[in-house]
Amino acid sequence: MTTAAQALVGASTEFLKRFSPFDQMEPEALDFLGERLQLGHFAKGTTILSPDMGQPRHFFIIQRGKVQASQAGSVAVTEYASMTLGPGECFPIGAISAGRPTTNNYVALEDSFCYQLPARDFMELMRISPEFHVFCTQYIASLLNQSRLQLQTTFSQRAAEQQTMTTPLGHLIKHDPVFVTPDTPTRSALEIMAEQRIGCMVVVDGDHHPVGILTQSDLLPRVVLPEFDLSRPISEVMTSKPHVLSVAATAYDAALEMATHAVRHLLVVDSRERLKGVVSERDLFTLQRIGLRQIRASIEGAEDIEALQRASQDIRQLALNLIAQGIGAEQLTRFISALNDALTRRIITLELGRHDLHGIAFSWIAFGSEGRHEQTLSTDQDNGIVYAAGDADKTEIKRKLLAFAKDVNNALAACGFPLCKGNIMASNPELCLTLEEWQQRFGAWIREPDPQALLNASIFFDFRVLYGNERIGDELRHWLLKAARNNSTFLRMMAHNALQVAPPLGRIRDFVVEDDGMIDLKKSGARLFVDVARILSLRSDVESSSTVQRLRISGQKSGMPDDEIDAMVEGFHFIQLLRLRAQHLDTEHDEPGDNKINPDQLNELDRRILKEAFRQARKLQLRLKLDYQL
Repeated sequence: MTTAAQALVGASTEFLKRFSPFDQMEPEALDFLGERLQLGHFAKGTTILSPDMGQPRHFFIIQRGKVQASQAGSVAVTEYASMTLGPGECFPIGAISAGRPTTNNYVALEDSFCYQLPARDFMELMRISPEFHVFCTQYIASLLNQSRLQLQTTFSQRAAEQQTMTTPLGHLIKHDPVFVTPDTPTRSALEIMAEQRIGCMVVVDGDHHPVGILTQSDLLPRVVLPEFDLSRPISEVMTSKPHVLSVAATAYDAALEMATHAVRHLLVVDSRERLKGVVSERDLFTLQRIGLRQIRASIEGAEDIEALQRASQDIRQLALNLIAQGIGAEQLTRFISALNDALTRRIITLELGRHDLHGIAFSWIAFGSEGRHEQTLSTDQDNGIVYAAGDADKTEIKRKLLAFAKDVNNALAACGFPLCKGNIMASNPELCLTLEEWQQRFGAWIREPDPQALLNASIFFDFRVLYGNERIGDELRHWLLKAARNNSTFLRMMAHNALQVAPPLGRIRDFVVEDDGMIDLKKSGARLFVDVARILSLRSDVESSSTVQRLRISGQKSGMPDDEIDAMVEGFHFIQLLRLRAQHLDTEHDEPGDNKINPDQLNELDRRILKEAFRQARKLQLRLKLDYQL
């Protein structure tokens, strides 16, 4: 016989099954939920929940009626200021998950009935139901999307001037691809190029997989000047292993690929890697007023610092346009880094013309954020040199390199990259060393990890070769990973050091602010992710210097769930996005407060996401704390 209580539970679960995520929830979890729900009635105009009620005691699911969620306080929010919730919708997920008062007022718009689940049972439901857990943890992704839309609205006028860079490459292809096979005589291929008026010829195999490309710019050095026999196959003059992207990749992805590898054509392939078309720099150029082609052309053609200064300003303007288009922080920082790399290499090339370094093997190394491909719009110089020399000529080679490095550092400063106040620059004799000297320097820090050594490691261990001999950099990295991985004491000290700064989350207020009412998003935000990711990569033998790649690869190696890694990465990206907005929109570039924000001036949506991002940093730190028993 069915009891009245069982009947009510049955009615509750049947109702819930009509709505997500309850319709996907595991049967036992749904039973758990149904058995604990209580139905409450709220007359029209009743305040169901508000910030002054303190930490919510219940999780609400609307059974009948309408509830208005409106932002508390005076901060204006465009989209999220007021929202009407109906049957099947629930609240307040963020507040009850974080154990803090809600930031919204929830008022019954009409006579309404709400199921109420006690807060402790809400947490237990998250534990026993993976489906419900995913629903709650993905809440931050939903909020991030809303934030991006809100940002685009803010910049709607600018965005309207630009076509989107998020267009899939498949939508940019207007014509069927023109191609030949590898054994095609070169003359025939050139005749087709002339007839079709195309700037490149793609070479495919029997399955239409691209195997090469020949562009107009290849003709002079490979065909005309060497007097290449045009009856010979095109495979002898084409560029093998051409750069390829999928039809689902975006115009932004193509722009980044071109900027990184200095190519003007990309081949687009389908899911079976068959050629679908070609995207050229000109195609992307039409998407943007200040585009990649202009900036790259101005960098590559620059003959003096004045021209590079203008290119540097264009890079910042392009970044603003990309922010307006809603480009994510990871892509944006990589884009900035790729163009800044090109600018730095051009400066180095110009200075090499003024210094006699012929026969000297050296590499220009980027440290810190530049070494991680995570440059924002406000960054000073962190660089060094590694070179090869025998004992007999080392002094003279170093003298020449230091003179050269000083001019490069000054040129970079003239282009908007301030000289490093800590003198972490290649012109510093302490940072212009041979491979063996760098190994000795790193080795000393690992063997004796005092506070200064740990600080140095946090800067210098994030490095990559920006110009010169890649082999030297790879050799140094392999040596470093092995040396660090084999020294558990050093890693433990690094972990202890990484825990010295806690996320600025308050027990009473949302955030703990500094004396000036601000939060430093670099010191108290991004750095927390960067420090932990570095340690995880060192112990996991991960060669990448990118924080996100380090988190993803080392996280997978250590068995972290994918959704947990995704949440941490999203948290890091959001903090980086706020930094970029603060640097470009709220302050003048190079001001001391470039990385600071006043949380009270954020809209409610961004406040909630920022708090969730800090919670992800805390979770990452907690993992480190448990791993090393700190």
